[in-house]
Amino acid sequence: MKYILVTGGVISGIGKGIIASSVGTILKSCGLRVTAIKIDPYINIDAGTFSPYEHGEVFVLDDGGEVDLDLGNYERFLDIRLTKDNNLTTGKIYQSVINKERRGDYLGKTVQVVPHITDAIQEWVMRQARVPVDDDGVEPQICVIELGGTVGDIESMPFIEAFRQFQFKVKRENFCNIHVSLVPQPSATGEQKTKPTQNSVRELRGLGLSPDLIMCRCSTPLENSVKEKISMFCHVEPEQVICVADVSSIYRVPLLLEDQGVVGYFCQRLDLPIETRPRKMLTKWKEMSDRYRLLEQCSIALVGKYTKFTDSYASVIKALEHSALAISHKLEIKYIDSADLEPNTLTEEPVKYHEAWQKLCSADGILVPGGFGVRGTEGKIQAINWARKQKKPFLGTEWAVSVAGSHGDAIIFTARKTLKLSIPIILHVHYMAKSMWTPARQTSHSKIMGRLYGDVEYVDERHRHRFEVNPELKEHFEGKGFHFVGQDVEGERMEVIELDDHPYFVGVQYHPEFTSRPIKPSPPYFGLLLASAGKLQSYLHKGCRLSPRDTYSDRSGSSTPDSEIAECSISQE
Repeated sequence: MKYILVTGGVISGIGKGIIASSVGTILKSCGLRVTAIKIDPYINIDAGTFSPYEHGEVFVLDDGGEVDLDLGNYERFLDIRLTKDNNLTTGKIYQSVINKERRGDYLGKTVQVVPHITDAIQEWVMRQARVPVDDDGVEPQICVIELGGTVGDIESMPFIEAFRQFQFKVKRENFCNIHVSLVPQPSATGEQKTKPTQNSVRELRGLGLSPDLIMCRCSTPLENSVKEKISMFCHVEPEQVICVADVSSIYRVPLLLEDQGVVGYFCQRLDLPIETRPRKMLTKWKEMSDRYRLLEQCSIALVGKYTKFTDSYASVIKALEHSALAISHKLEIKYIDSADLEPNTLTEEPVKYHEAWQKLCSADGILVPGGFGVRGTEGKIQAINWARKQKKPFLGTEWAVSVAGSHGDAIIFTARKTLKLSIPIILHVHYMAKSMWTPARQTSHSKIMGRLYGDVEYVDERHRHRFEVNPELKEHFEGKGFHFVGQDVEGERMEVIELDDHPYFVGVQYHPEFTSRPIKPSPPYFGLLLASAGKLQSYLHKGCRLSPRDTYSDRSGSSTPDSEIAECSISQE
């Protein structure tokens, strides 16, 4: 087993997750089996109780694990399925050590950070690195480990010490360290500054880890003189200083690393049995990333509660991007705070109200993602009602249901609202994160959604919600033109709803964005983009195939239909 540790310096949020994912991608393109682990130094057991504004999106895994959003990047880039144990936190480590102490496993010894906490970290990493992540059940060959936070943080000290010991336990030829640092370029001088990187590497070396590669995040490509200066002061060869400049798409980062000989370095440093010639998988990535230069545009209004912090919808945004690329369109997302669409905003802040509605009305399609609490719910109701009446393509995740009755039109979205009916429309499942429905659940489909999924018998999708539609009201809804085209295999939970006489009006109980991949977009999102671009009916009539002009073309001149690359079925056998 080979281990690649990715650390970060200078500032947080520097892009370690994308770089770790990209390193894994180029190694997987060489035919190696790759897994990934994310270490978060916070004391929380997992990310399930975080506010979206605190730490961004909570990513949900197949086993129900609520984890850091970087694991979403790993799954999307590497096209693998991870478990909750691939996300290691300080809370998990201390909890496991305390449980052992209570059982008497330490035989009365004083339990300390060194060696007990550091040993627990190493054991966890070595155990999880060998868990298969592909359907073939074969043990991975390489584990990419991202250490969250910044070198020097007090929270990450036990992990740094653990890996200082770990590098000797697994031997030098099986362990290397990538250090990601910032090279700022002040506008006043325009000069690329190396001092922050020097200080960061000095601190890391003082803690016992020496970087093998220094990946420099910068706004413009590094000058040779800057590379040589970092090389001299950070005790590495110039070839070990890698420039990761800003690019048009995160999907170009693997190509950026490939062009600078990162694969060749790993071959030599870790004695990997791979060839360094160009690989077909990265060729597809290049063709896909080049589509960001296309001129045709499609706009989607994202109506949510957390639009001030876009990381709250990281997977949603990625799923939209994947689908837009598959139909050769440039994506424009119009972020709308759902509260701004509510009537009381018209009274208090009329300018904000009219701007929000102008964005909504000018969009080609509408997406309403899930959210907790009642704030902004009425705004979501207004947006969904407008999409239904104006026949605007619409997708709602975590239930968006329209009811037309004697009491007028209303939309039910995650929160309880009975409309004076004799039985509740929304059933309250449980309360708090632990009791949410989070694991992947099998769902059957028909109609448009069934065809988008490839007419498979069932699919596995991931859930994270507190409310569900009352099955006793199924006939009531269907009498109003709604069809529950997807249910769980027991037929007890309503999973997917479609509306009659509408180009695309779909509500789903689950979160399909979690299983979307760059070259295999999520079917519900793919359908939304197709409908928004006016291509859905043509796509369905052609047997779920796009026209020749909407294909990926390789350099040999042959082409592969999008429907083959972006498969409609996401079921995992």
